[in-house]
Parts: sequence; structure tokens; C-alpha cells
Amino acid sequence: QVHLVESGGGLVQAGGSLRLSCAASGIIFRLAPMAWYRQAPGKQRELVATVSTGYSTNYADSVKGRFTISRDNAKNSVYLQMNSLKAEDTGVYYCNTRGPGTDYWGQGTQVTVSS
Repeated sequence: QVHLVESGGGLVQAGGSLRLSCAASGIIFRLAPMAWYRQAPGKQRELVATVSTGYSTNYADSVKGRFTISRDNAKNSVYLQMNSLKAEDTGVYYCNTRGPGTDYWGQGTQVTVSS
């Protein structure tokens, strides 16, 4: 069974940094494209960043230059380094992978940026 577990969220002041981690199991991780999404209260879940099996990355315009997604296949983990955080980055961050015919999600980790 696919299982994704996020960690690393917390409360940080604007301008600060956090690193989120997502540990995956139940998949052949090296063959899985990975992504981070986030959802602010009252808003739709939005795609933040993706990393392919070939380590190619893409970012939402709102986080370009501030966030970095990476993966470590030896650890079955994907990370999101978040720098220069802004209040609008506040939300629940979710790890995601798209398997055959379905999406898999972690339970999310809360990120709160205070100003």
C-alpha cells in the first residue's frame, strides 16, 4: 500500500526558512514523479513544485527563486526547501505522486508564516 508521510512544517517568521520532507513507501520510488502541493484556508489546493524521475524540476511562479524541490532515491524521500518565506506561503503542504490510474497523497504538514 502506498504511504506518504510529510514532516518539517511549523511556525516561522516571514523571511525565514523551512525544509519539508516526505518519506514514501509502497512504490518503486525511483520510477515515481513527485510533487508538493499546498492549500491555504478557503482556497483550492495548488501545485507548488514537481520533480521528475530524471530530476527535472518545475515550480509555481509564486515560489520560483525561493523554493527548491529535490529527491533522494536512496532514502525514498522528496524534500522542499523553502526560503524567504512570506505570509502567503501559509497553508497545509502535501506530498503527492501520480501512480497508474490514481493519485497518492500524504496527510499534510502545516506551515504557518507570521509577519
